[in-house]
Amino acid sequence: MSDPVELPVLLVVEDDEGLQRQLKWAYEGYRVVSAFNRAEALELLRLHEPAVVTLDLGLPPDPDGTTEGFAALAEILRVKPDTKVIVASGHGARESALNAIALGAYDFYKKPVDIDDLGLIVARAFQLHALEAENQRLAAQASDGGTVLGSIISASPVMLKVARTIERVAPADVSVMLLGASGTGKELLARAVHEKSRRAGKPFIAINCAAIPENLLEAELFGYERGAFTGAVKTTPGKIEMAEGGTLFLDEIGDVPLPLQVKLLRFLQERVIERIGGRQTIPVDLRIVCATHQDLSAMQADGRFREDLYYRLAEMVIDIPTLAERPGDAVLLARHFVRRFARELGSPITGLAPDAVDAIDSYAWPGNVRELENRIKRAVIMAEGKLVGALDLDLPGVSEAAFEAINLRAAREKADRRAIHQALIRTEHNISGAAKLLGISRPTLYDLLKQYQLQQ
Repeated sequence: MSDPVELPVLLVVEDDEGLQRQLKWAYEGYRVVSAFNRAEALELLRLHEPAVVTLDLGLPPDPDGTTEGFAALAEILRVKPDTKVIVASGHGARESALNAIALGAYDFYKKPVDIDDLGLIVARAFQLHALEAENQRLAAQASDGGTVLGSIISASPVMLKVARTIERVAPADVSVMLLGASGTGKELLARAVHEKSRRAGKPFIAINCAAIPENLLEAELFGYERGAFTGAVKTTPGKIEMAEGGTLFLDEIGDVPLPLQVKLLRFLQERVIERIGGRQTIPVDLRIVCATHQDLSAMQADGRFREDLYYRLAEMVIDIPTLAERPGDAVLLARHFVRRFARELGSPITGLAPDAVDAIDSYAWPGNVRELENRIKRAVIMAEGKLVGALDLDLPGVSEAAFEAINLRAAREKADRRAIHQALIRTEHNISGAAKLLGISRPTLYDLLKQYQLQQ
């Protein structure tokens, strides 16, 4: 008999016994524990360590005010700072709720309570708490030289999603298409697909289709028989044969010429090849993983890439984010590269100076991880002290303002503005859709729009 699933704990701090019972009945997916006052709330907080707390600001002995509620909020966040506290807002008390959010509350809900609306807020709070906990674990792991997937180092949610997708896709033995800008680590992710699959003990063969001249690419892929052409002095198997039982990684698949696309499609359909100059069919069992930075949809429309080949190669498509879309990862990776190159080059460099950290964090990294790796290697060679400084990185266009100390309030406002702006664009300025995307309630979004003077 399997052990029962442990439900996540939701702490309800509410002095209305009827409402307590209503909330406990409504949230069957959580283990609901209830407190009538601040003292009980703190006792249960320490005992159960709930991820999410709903808090009525009007607690005894000040049920008509907010003094006791704000005191409870402050103590909850002091004892367990990562707790997502959702405060109650009665009629005319929205200002108090906004003040609570400014002090660290996650969100607020209106009274009288709409169970469905509050349930949505609570569910998102639990999801956010779980995601933050996982990111903290990965950040700690990566800071010690650990990895997210294979040799991929990251602590960003978007890269974590990619890693989870690869872990699910890898065992399925389907063709995988990796889409992303140059330098984002597509080959490392292709290797991760291979290493997580049942083919892990077999060959992983990579070929860059853009790096080989068109007239030689067919021979590289399919091999050739002795005497097939001038210079073919011996029979040579191609990359496809070499990948037997394993994985063939076709990097920059968009650069394969149309005539060769036809031959590649035939192989994918029949799973047999013929070497150039040969007549014998050779069966090959392998998995295809390919990658490109090009827009294959546009290439199909222009007749430069076969639609039928695309669908054979893209049974599963994974979008790889740029380094700029992975907040915090540039510094994380930079520290990893510093340690690695210092060890490989025998350098006395021990880390990054504060101004280097600021410069790395503020730079756009158009060349992605590859550019970062090259910059750090150069800096480790050129730095004169024990720390890599901002000037050692030789980054173009990084202003002096990038080295100023970060103000937490200003940084939070900047992040809020950016997130709200992106959410509104993605949802075509639909407030409900934007609020859902941001994981907050509509009233909260309206108040933030007003607070930051973002015009609708």
